[in-house]
Amino acid sequence: MSLVLERIPGAVPAFKLVLQDLAATEQLAAMLAPWLSTGDVVALSGDLGAGKTALARALVRALSGDPALEVPSPTFSLVIGYEFGRGKVAHADLYRLQDPDELEEIGWDELSEDAILLVEWPDRAEERMPADRLDIALELAPDLGPDARRAVLVGSGAFVERLDRLHISEFLIETSGFAGADRHYLQGDASSRSYARLVRGSRSAVLMNAPRRPDGPPVRRGLPYSRLAHLAEDVRPFVAMARALRAEGLSAPEIYAADLERGLLVLEDLGADGVVSGTPPEPIRERYEAAIEVLAALHGRSLPSVLHIAPQVEYVLPTYTLEAFLIELELLLDWYLPFRGAQVDNIVREEFLLLWRSALSAVLNAPQTWVLRDFHSPNLIWLKDREGLAKVGLIDFQDAVLGPAAYDVASLAQDARVDVSETLEAQLLSHYVRLREEAEPTFDAMRFGHLYALMGAQRATKILGIFARLNARDGKPHYLRHLPRIRRYLARCLSHPELGSLRMWYEAVLPSRDFHT
Repeated sequence: MSLVLERIPGAVPAFKLVLQDLAATEQLAAMLAPWLSTGDVVALSGDLGAGKTALARALVRALSGDPALEVPSPTFSLVIGYEFGRGKVAHADLYRLQDPDELEEIGWDELSEDAILLVEWPDRAEERMPADRLDIALELAPDLGPDARRAVLVGSGAFVERLDRLHISEFLIETSGFAGADRHYLQGDASSRSYARLVRGSRSAVLMNAPRRPDGPPVRRGLPYSRLAHLAEDVRPFVAMARALRAEGLSAPEIYAADLERGLLVLEDLGADGVVSGTPPEPIRERYEAAIEVLAALHGRSLPSVLHIAPQVEYVLPTYTLEAFLIELELLLDWYLPFRGAQVDNIVREEFLLLWRSALSAVLNAPQTWVLRDFHSPNLIWLKDREGLAKVGLIDFQDAVLGPAAYDVASLAQDARVDVSETLEAQLLSHYVRLREEAEPTFDAMRFGHLYALMGAQRATKILGIFARLNARDGKPHYLRHLPRIRRYLARCLSHPELGSLRMWYEAVLPSRDFHT
């Protein structure tokens, strides 16, 4: 039986529902888990026996992804902490708290900042409870059954909008035929998007929660970084490109239901079988070759620049402009070099930009095609039951632009997340060039090699800055483990004879060990 969130009339969004038994409590926890992230607070109130601990335990298990996880009560210790793949979780029971000042002894402020905090008896904390939180009030409902509870959900602060989005997403899930589906949190990417797998019997789908991306502060010409770099700020570009790729016979997810304004999509689940295997993961050669074949086929076609979203709604693909390339490159100066303990003055910065402006002239004059921009292992799904090009499932293409074919080839053959050996890289490039030459005898392999090295160097430079920014700004240090690989790719690209001037700048400014890792 599926849970029904019923809106309670009033100015503040609030919802009520009935939890008929423990299974319904676990279903509510699974519903809420994908919407929670570090810094969130869930306050569970109600009398003794109302079901607070049962819901807290269900939430911890849902957040861990392990339904059999042992979750002891923190009644005597006051708080028990956990660390899962998606971050820290803290379960607090304040029943025995005599005075709010005792919260200092358990590091209350730190708990509410760097973990998902689940709090039973939140009234004991009084004004120490944060303004931004989700309140869930539980009460026994013997008139509805021996194990039944009534629950009321109220969002405060930032949770007001989030709770409303959850309600809308439940409607989309129901209309797409997945009401009552089990929910499984999916590890997302480096963005603010979140995902949950919906499983109902033998069928599955993916809920994509992509709230409109804040523009952020202006960095140039009064425009934010996302606008200058042509990054998608809502789901419309994703919907447009998904439909365009499917029209080309490629395996992008079908869209079952959508709320374009709120950024909520229910998508076809392409599965979890990727193009890498092992620990640490290594490329599966035949699958990378199949992905290269997708690019070669796509780049040989005449592709539209205006894409269809819905009746009378279209999306114009932006062009990968010189300004977009340069604002990405400056991430190296603004984030990576400070991370490495180096600083650049305006003279060094201007020299960097002057060299790149000159180098990029070759790219700006190259033929344009669809650039999916993150065409690498995290975003490629292996569909063994499909044929031909459709064997490669494609996700995460909302930042697509019109630009040089070499960009996505470099994205794959110098995969930022796994080590691609120089041997495999050369084989992939040869395979791509051979396919392009067979389809287009005038294809210029030498010119493409130059563009490939140039785009590989630009992408590696950008990624060094992005991963350093994810660490310093977003508290995601795990991306730093990829930096040695990216530096190796950068050195490979800068060894191209056409990029000698750029290489001299990098060798002079970057720490010397960056080219020997």
